[in-house]
Amino acid sequence: MKAIIGTKIGNTSLFNEDGRSIPVTVVEVGPCFVTQVKTEETDGYDAVQVAYGDKKEKNTSAGMKGHFKKSGVAPKRKLKEFKNFDFEVNVGDEIDASIFEEGEKVTVVGITKGKGFQGVVKRHNFKGVNDATHGQHNRQRAPGSIGAASYPAKVFKGMRMAGRTGGERVKAKNLQIVKIFEDKNLLLIRGAVPGSKGSMVIIEN
Repeated sequence: MKAIIGTKIGNTSLFNEDGRSIPVTVVEVGPCFVTQVKTEETDGYDAVQVAYGDKKEKNTSAGMKGHFKKSGVAPKRKLKEFKNFDFEVNVGDEIDASIFEEGEKVTVVGITKGKGFQGVVKRHNFKGVNDATHGQHNRQRAPGSIGAASYPAKVFKGMRMAGRTGGERVKAKNLQIVKIFEDKNLLLIRGAVPGSKGSMVIIEN
């Protein structure tokens, strides 16, 4: 697999060869640095640890300072392990946008926008009551009956009701890399990239 960590910049559009406007999400990836290479002999499994995002040294714990110093990398905000890397890397190596190709399908992992406490219409796409006659008053967006009477005398788990919405880890598959700017480490991805502007995302293939 190929993988990298980046930051979601925002949305824009570009024209393809046919003159069609394509909506894309701009993601700034890397540069990421390899801080550890784990092997079956030493750690019990094979993985590559990648670091991304500058972090002040004063905000880094003593243990992590030693870890970064050992790998020759400045302190970073995000550490992530990836298994089954397609290419061989060594501690201290830099990973950037050049590992991907235009037209390639990728998977993007991120934290969705948090929307706080929401009702059933926004959270679960309930239709609500369109016909506001017959004494509905202010109940157009109410969830309606939840089916609990003397039997079963409880609300079953998983019932779609109001509650906290968003802020969840989501994996979006089969997104396409439309354009790559290697000099700026930018990927232009077609598809719904999860997260708000400025949030970290993981791009893998």
